[in-house]
Amino acid sequence: MTRAGLAALAVVALGLSACSGGDADGGSSELTVFAAASLQRPFEQIADDFEADHPGVTVRFSFAGSSDLAAQLVDGAPADVLATADERTMGTVEDADLVSGSPQTFATNSMTVVVPKDNPAKITSLADLEGDVDLVLCAPQVPCGAAAERVEEASGLTFAPVSEEAKVTDVLGKVASGEADAGIVYVTDAQSSDDVGTVEIPDEDNTTTTYPVATLAGSEHHDLADELVAAVLADATGDAEGHLEAAGFAAP
Repeated sequence: MTRAGLAALAVVALGLSACSGGDADGGSSELTVFAAASLQRPFEQIADDFEADHPGVTVRFSFAGSSDLAAQLVDGAPADVLATADERTMGTVEDADLVSGSPQTFATNSMTVVVPKDNPAKITSLADLEGDVDLVLCAPQVPCGAAAERVEEASGLTFAPVSEEAKVTDVLGKVASGEADAGIVYVTDAQSSDDVGTVEIPDEDNTTTTYPVATLAGSEHHDLADELVAAVLADATGDAEGHLEAAGFAAP
């Protein structure tokens, strides 16, 4: 869907949300959102705005690697909204008939190399990751790991990670603490940390990841879940506060 189409959808849905709050009987509602770990900061900000506009509604999050979230949903975990860091993982949930309607793309991201602030391994280029360094990456089944594999293939390099993590924030944490010499993470994660430095990945070797969001078929608060999805789309298209853009995400 085009940016203009997303904006129109968001405006319509947000207009409906102005007439709603908690449950129809005036009680409270709780929405459970499964979201990729890289989305934590902007999604928590979007949720704060949503709760302020919807008295009686509480948004609860489970942030993790997208593949872990998909596996939990397929195994029966209850949730209202899912946002993943790639379309492949969302497709797994769609294939299990757990998605209501069609997922909407709301953001894109790219990759960067992160190093500890003092950069003890003196890494200055992507090619340095092929040397004698303690490199950490996301596991291949996780979107950030699949993205690192695409960087590896495009660059013609061969990476030998000392560990493979379940989510991107774990890679960032190991580098920030000095447990690793380098890692490959989303640009947005690097931007969120004051404890790492970055080494740019050349455009010809970099890759773009696409983030879709959807209401889940099993949601007990389907209308509210649709409104929260609309709030995410509105933020992405510039019709709200722009938390995603401020966090470094690009528009679809």
